[in-house]
Amino acid sequence: MKRVGAHVSTGGGVENAPLHAAAIGAKAFALFTKNQRQWRAPKLTTSSIDAFQKNCSDGGFKPGHILPHDSYLINLGSPDPEKLMRAREAFIEEMQRVEELGLLLLNFHPGSHLKEIGEEQCLQLIAESINMALNVTKGVTAVIENTAGQGTNMGNRFEQLAFLVDRIEDKTRVGICLDTCHLFASGYDLQTTEAAEFTFSEFDRIVGLSYLRGMHLNDAIQPLGSRVDRHASIGKGKIGMAVFSYIMNNPACEEMPLILETPDSDAWSSEISLLYSLGR
Repeated sequence: MKRVGAHVSTGGGVENAPLHAAAIGAKAFALFTKNQRQWRAPKLTTSSIDAFQKNCSDGGFKPGHILPHDSYLINLGSPDPEKLMRAREAFIEEMQRVEELGLLLLNFHPGSHLKEIGEEQCLQLIAESINMALNVTKGVTAVIENTAGQGTNMGNRFEQLAFLVDRIEDKTRVGICLDTCHLFASGYDLQTTEAAEFTFSEFDRIVGLSYLRGMHLNDAIQPLGSRVDRHASIGKGKIGMAVFSYIMNNPACEEMPLILETPDSDAWSSEISLLYSLGR
């Protein structure tokens, strides 16, 4: 089964996220386990964890269908030693929060070199950061998200993702989340079924489809190769519908979170229905 959902609010507590997901007809969801724009957050309470797990169970959401995202502040490839240490500590805390919730995945953006170090050195720092977090946690897979290549962000090319995966010591706990808008912005064509097939075959050749753990389903406001991360609603951007039909009929995308991050949250329910209507 395809597991389509959206990145839902945790207003009032993480336990409300599965309720919001169920309300829009989702079969998966994403969430922040803390305020994504602050370094510190109160610890999760036992009552909040219990309520979250009950609401997930009641809504039919299994741990593998839920894709938490870490804080936007974290740069695991920071060239500044003090900022890198802070980022690594924060990332470990994010992994621990996911573990406490009984979940299996943590989605994150790799990091940025900020024009202060070379790309390969930055990628090496990111890989070291991931290994450090995996060594002090258990059960949670680090899911690297491809980026649009905006600014100095790393992870926009499949070769960069492969560089990171190759350097992770525990291959059973590393995965990739592909964002369709980011792929398109990075120059990977998705506008026709043939183009989507080629892009996915390139991902399989360079990284490996076996590492795919989830996707973000977003159309793109800017044209192919813009390197600008601006999401559009499904079918209302420059990408079009072909890739979404391809994904909804691709066996490689079964039983993983397929998450909308489109700009109109009021349309998520209809977008979920639209995506399911594409399945054959």
